[in-house]
Amino acid sequence: MNQVPTPEGTAVLRIASARGRWTLLATVLGSSVVLLGSTVTNVALPHIGEDFDADLAVLQWTVNAYMLTLAGLILLGGSLGDRFGRRRVFVLGIVWFAVASLLCGLAPDTNTLIAARALQGVGGALLTPGSLAIIETSFHPDDRPRAIGLWSGFGGLGAALGPFLGGWLVDGPGWRWTFLLSIVPALVCVPVALRHVPESVGAPHEEAARAGGWWRAGFDIPGAALGALALALVTYALTEARDGGPVAVAAAVGGVLAGAAFLRVERRSGDPMMPPTIFASRQFTAVNVITLCVYAGTGGFFFLTALQLQIVVGYSALTAGAAMLPNTVLMLLFSSHSGMLAQRLGPRVPLTVGPLVCGAGMVMMLRVGAGASYVYDILPALLVMGSGMVIMVAPLTVTLLASVDASNAGLASGINNAAARAAGLVSVAALPLLVGMGPEAYRSDAAFDAAFTRAMPLCAALLAVGAAVSFGTLRQTATAPHPPHGRTHGWLMEPPLVSRFIRHQAVE
Repeated sequence: MNQVPTPEGTAVLRIASARGRWTLLATVLGSSVVLLGSTVTNVALPHIGEDFDADLAVLQWTVNAYMLTLAGLILLGGSLGDRFGRRRVFVLGIVWFAVASLLCGLAPDTNTLIAARALQGVGGALLTPGSLAIIETSFHPDDRPRAIGLWSGFGGLGAALGPFLGGWLVDGPGWRWTFLLSIVPALVCVPVALRHVPESVGAPHEEAARAGGWWRAGFDIPGAALGALALALVTYALTEARDGGPVAVAAAVGGVLAGAAFLRVERRSGDPMMPPTIFASRQFTAVNVITLCVYAGTGGFFFLTALQLQIVVGYSALTAGAAMLPNTVLMLLFSSHSGMLAQRLGPRVPLTVGPLVCGAGMVMMLRVGAGASYVYDILPALLVMGSGMVIMVAPLTVTLLASVDASNAGLASGINNAAARAAGLVSVAALPLLVGMGPEAYRSDAAFDAAFTRAMPLCAALLAVGAAVSFGTLRQTATAPHPPHGRTHGWLMEPPLVSRFIRHQAVE
């Protein structure tokens, strides 16, 4: 159905209307396929390695190729939607993601699989910011908070089902179906979006385009390219460092140079995707440092634990996926309560205690080895870790929003989300190197168990560093009197995106 794009400020949809419900369904399905791409793959890794007779580096790149393009391009994806139409870019992202998923499922070799995973991340970067932006600009202001809350909550349910569903598919029709799974919601989402979702563009970007062309309409293409290149080179250097050689050294040097060039471009750009001025807020900077520490630790934990449960404990993929459910369930049930608690107590307590509790759960995972009991060894560790995440994740978002002006809420959330994904990316690349995990370690339960035992204290140490930064930099003051909507979620791999239309008051 052809629709004339409308600028922001013309939101008319109601949740009670049929079109409003269809629009909400499309955005939930869109965000869910990205969450599935983040969570489903881990439980399939041992089977992928076995089928392709691949080493550990291939398993790392199967995870990291996706996170690399998603983290590097997610801010640019939001700008593309503002300029060319949010529904248009959202649908493009869904189709792109589905085609890339098909390539993953049909991949004849590891190089094709890794390349297709990178393409999946590009699709995710196009549709992820669009799913929230569509709700922001389409629903009536009176219904927008509830719509965002439903979007966030149902997205959390998708994240919860990911490992369980992925494990069932791996043990049944095979690991390729964990990727082909994403095609199903896409087949539903695209026609629903084309028929029911209203098109919208950002009015400021329309004016910029008329004044000087699309390249002046909020596109920081050099910044996006340099940021992604820096991440790619650093990740490659860390992944290949165990073999040494001039190529890994050159990649490391190139990554540092690309990172420096990225910072230089962002300082000089007229419309940077990551304005340096936003880091003038000491609290915003501190929250992002905490985010890097927290999600580096948890990213490494989830990557290695999915393997530990299958390789060492002997779980099937389904059992390993189901074993991880307590973390997500705790987040879904209690994340909103911890956000309100942070408002009453201030950010320092939850963002100091939460990472420490989470780290304690990781240390408890040292008991998880061959013959481990789920009830007495695995479940208690996961419950402690999940409790720590409940304590810290929602307050992290609330504190982030309280550190910037309301007009910068969406930008701050996007930067924080990208930082979390980048932290997980680097962690998955670096941890095996730091703990001496060889290329064939995942083929030996004894070798992998020894490396896992060395890795958990490192992951816990990253959380402890985050707690120390929280205690030393955050003021013990109340945060926003009105918390952001949509705090109920089960997103473990990254903080949830939040609405650009949130109104709050930052406490100085």
